[in-house]
Amino acid sequence: MSAHEKINYVEFPARDIERVKSFFRTVFNWEFVDYGPDYCAFENAGLNGGFYKSDLVSETKKGSALVVFYSNEIEATQEKIEKAGGRIVQTIFSFPGGRRFHFCDPNGNEYAVWSDIDA
Repeated sequence: MSAHEKINYVEFPARDIERVKSFFRTVFNWEFVDYGPDYCAFENAGLNGGFYKSDLVSETKKGSALVVFYSNEIEATQEKIEKAGGRIVQTIFSFPGGRRFHFCDPNGNEYAVWSDIDA
């Protein structure tokens, strides 16, 4: 498949880059490459991207796009997120096709996790 005109990279704001690296490394096993004190790139996430130093946050209530992770074990993923310092902002709910929940990373950026596997 050609990469031409396909989504290639995504970037998120982060007040505390070291904290966000620790969170995503612990929960999702991401790998990071630092490019100075104000930027890091991530790999092993399904789509590569980065975090840049900023006091802004990405939230759907402010119109931000929502990045959604998939999980074979949604409850276990939620538990890992909470133990690593993430905050659940919408508990697991059902929708046609599966279940999902929303969480914020330690910097306040919002994401979701979904699964098509019943509880």
